[in-house]
Amino acid sequence: MLSQRTKYISSSDNTQFKQIKKLAKSSRERRKLGKTLIDGVHLIEALVDAGLVPELILVAEHKYKLDNKIMQCLQQFPQTEIAVVNQNLFTSLAIVENSVGILAVISSKISYLHTAQVSQCAVLLENIQDPGNMGSILRTAAASGVDSVFLSKGCTEAWSPKALRAGMGAHFGISITENASLKHCAGQYKIVVATSLDANTQIYDIELSENIAFIFGNEGAGLSAELRALATHQVKIPMIGNVESLNVAAAAAICLYERVRQTQ
Repeated sequence: MLSQRTKYISSSDNTQFKQIKKLAKSSRERRKLGKTLIDGVHLIEALVDAGLVPELILVAEHKYKLDNKIMQCLQQFPQTEIAVVNQNLFTSLAIVENSVGILAVISSKISYLHTAQVSQCAVLLENIQDPGNMGSILRTAAASGVDSVFLSKGCTEAWSPKALRAGMGAHFGISITENASLKHCAGQYKIVVATSLDANTQIYDIELSENIAFIFGNEGAGLSAELRALATHQVKIPMIGNVESLNVAAAAAICLYERVRQTQ
C-alpha cells in the first residue's frame, strides 16, 4: 500500500501537467526553473543510490499498479507525490523514445553535492552539440574517476532528458558546471591535454598523472585555436584504418581510460 499522496491527471488543461510539459520540451524552461525530467526505473534508482529524492513522480495510467518494477520503484519514495497520468497525455511528454511509463521531476542543481574539495582530474567540453555525445562523455568521465566536468556556454544542455538518458546515472555522481570559462578552468591544472590530428605525440606517450584536465571540442569544428593553445600537451589517437577522425565521445573514452591504465 503506497502512502504517498497520489493524484490523477486526465486533462491537458491541468496546471501541473502544463508545467511538466514545458520541462519536457523547453531547455530554456529547465534552466530557468533548475529542474528537469528523467525517464525510467533505472535512472530513478540511480538517483536513489546517490541519496537523492525526486520532487514528483509521474506514472502512465496503463502502467500504474500493473507493472511490478514500477510499483517496486515507487515504494522507495513514501513521501513523494505521485501523479498518475492519462496514457495519451503521458505519451505527449515524449522526452525519449519507448518510455517504460515512469518519469520523475528532479532538481538539476544537485551536482554541487559531489564537488571534490580539490579537483584532480577534469574534463573540459567546448561546444559539444549532441545530447547523446554529452551523456556518453559524462558516463565515461564518471566511470573513469573524473571528478569535475566543465561545459562552455556553447554546449548542449547537460541536464536535458536525452543527455540524462545517455548518461545512465552518471550525472548524480560527478560535479557538472555549465557556462564555464574553460580558459579559467584550464589554468587550474598542471597538465592540460588536447587531442589534435596534427600532433606528433600519441596519447600513450605522455604521463597522465593527477591534477590533469582533458579538453574536447565540437563534433565538427573540433577544438578552437584559443583553447588548443592552452594545452600543455597536444596528442593524437593513432588510427590504423582509413578514417578521418573519431567521434568525440569515443576519443574521450580512449584518453580517459589511458589515464586509468596508467594510474591503476
